[in-house]
Amino acid sequence: MDKMTTLYKVIENKTITWFEDTNKYLVLENTTADIIKRLNKGVCVKEIAKSLSKKLNIPEGKSIDFILNLEKDILKPKTSKPIDIINDYRDIKRPNKYEFIKFYKVNDIVFKACFLSEKELSLVHPKFAHLSIKNVKHFDNELEVFIDHNYIFLYVNNTLIDSWSSQNMHYFQGKFSMMLIQKIHQKEEEKWMGIFHASAVSNQKKSILFLGDSGNGKSTSLALLQSSGLICLADDFVPIDSENQEVYSFPAAISIKKNSLEALLPIYPELETSAEYHFKRLNKIVRYLEPNNTEFFSHLPCNDLVFIKYEKDSELIFKQISKIDAFQQLVPDSWLSPIKENAQTFLDWFSQLNCYQLQYSKNEEMIDTVQKLF
Repeated sequence: MDKMTTLYKVIENKTITWFEDTNKYLVLENTTADIIKRLNKGVCVKEIAKSLSKKLNIPEGKSIDFILNLEKDILKPKTSKPIDIINDYRDIKRPNKYEFIKFYKVNDIVFKACFLSEKELSLVHPKFAHLSIKNVKHFDNELEVFIDHNYIFLYVNNTLIDSWSSQNMHYFQGKFSMMLIQKIHQKEEEKWMGIFHASAVSNQKKSILFLGDSGNGKSTSLALLQSSGLICLADDFVPIDSENQEVYSFPAAISIKKNSLEALLPIYPELETSAEYHFKRLNKIVRYLEPNNTEFFSHLPCNDLVFIKYEKDSELIFKQISKIDAFQQLVPDSWLSPIKENAQTFLDWFSQLNCYQLQYSKNEEMIDTVQKLF
């Protein structure tokens, strides 16, 4: 068997194991992880089975079956179907003219963004409309977005970045955002440890990440915390670098769902007249709220993850939770770097975090609890 590159991190008596060939993380029992380590070192199945049967007091034959199944399920490379080449781009022509041209200013960096039609514009512009400027003489980076043959194409500074099918528009949106943070923070993709589907707030000394399923109230909580004097570092797209393991600012607006308007209108009357966007694929209607961040180059350490949930008429629940439970909720919604050094950095960073659950119905109690965390 070919040796497979793996990383191991013991947390709360389990072993989180990372596999380089798939960039996947598995939470394993320590004994299972130990078998994988030994198989990877070239130790024969019979020898591993011998010590396993002694350790667990089970027949050697049963141990052999267990190890062979483990090898087949986890370590043997899966045969994948050949990918059909759908489009080799030879017939794709970049548009000569774009219907919409927007300029976004992030601190002192100006982006020119060209959109072929209103459809392309709607995928990007609402989140960044608050950064729009006019009468631009100079720009630093140019992004072009157009749909051709049901594929959306992204060019940055005259270079084709990639294309995505109509079913994968969210991957395009993620890549567009990734290109922005690379240019804003002058860090290429390999310098990022991960991008997290979360909200991030700061007190200008450190940051806290808020996570939870869609509809749990991450963005609404962020808007409430922003009104209490904390700073919105990022909403929905939270980048963390591999060098410092710090949360970096991302300048998108905060997305506010329709059912949060009642709670937020007294604080943010501007939401009353702000544009409403219908995202049919996601089955949601949102408005966008400008973040109160004036320093989009900022980056701060993060020691705390909070899984937050608004629950009508609920008592306040705030408690520390298992890191393993937190890990299993965090990873599926995240982009994590496939580079081995970055994967090790992620495991080391995560092992040092405090993980909490916060459920609330009274906004003041939630704000007070988070303020105490800082």
